[in-house]
Amino acid sequence: MKELSNEKVLSLIIPVYKEEATIRDTVQAFHEHLSKNKIPHEILIIYDKSPDKTEEVLKQLENEIKEMRYINNDLPKGFGYAIIKGLNNFRGDYAAIVMGDLSDSPEDLLSYYKKIQEGYDCVFGSRFIKGGKVIDYPIHKLILNRILNNIIRLLFWIDYNDTTNAFKMYSRKTVRGLEPFLSRHFNLTVELPLKAIVRGYSFAVVPNSWTNRKMGVSKLKIKEMGSRYFFIILYCLLEKWLSLGDYRK
Repeated sequence: MKELSNEKVLSLIIPVYKEEATIRDTVQAFHEHLSKNKIPHEILIIYDKSPDKTEEVLKQLENEIKEMRYINNDLPKGFGYAIIKGLNNFRGDYAAIVMGDLSDSPEDLLSYYKKIQEGYDCVFGSRFIKGGKVIDYPIHKLILNRILNNIIRLLFWIDYNDTTNAFKMYSRKTVRGLEPFLSRHFNLTVELPLKAIVRGYSFAVVPNSWTNRKMGVSKLKIKEMGSRYFFIILYCLLEKWLSLGDYRK
């Protein structure tokens, strides 16, 4: 891959495990949309060493698309570790976390990019405000999603209603200001925005859509995540209450 220019470059961080059926469509969709809109970008795939043909597809894509590269997750296997690997290795001015199953929208990513260039430190998407939508969201996950997000709103006294939404964008300085990362699983998607809010980084909320995967299997195991979500929520809440602003930017 060529060295990136001095323009404001957008890095997509995409964790991948058992996505041989979807990752090509995902990479092509985002690359084509960003290229069409003349957005300088890199697509950074974090490959979690899955027992299928995902890596073969990644090697083909890397030869076809100069803006794409993939690296192996040499940390312990898992979503959170893969994202951390990406956050430690992206080259752009902004980092957006994107799923590898095309559940996130390239059109929404463009609106995030435009919004963050207004001077915000972060852009958070919400599927549950005017203009947002979910398609084929399993009802049990939707109910749990709404319960958890409302608990977060009450605890932190915030209006934002989709903290668990992984699809967000952060400036480079914000990513570095959120370190160290504590979460090792899907609860990282909650840690990042809550730390940003508690530490005083500016953010904008824009509507986004989410579409359930058509192929493959979701990697989120709800039964395994309950205590992990509440651990990181409690950690961020204690930082808010007890740090006396020591970690604010």
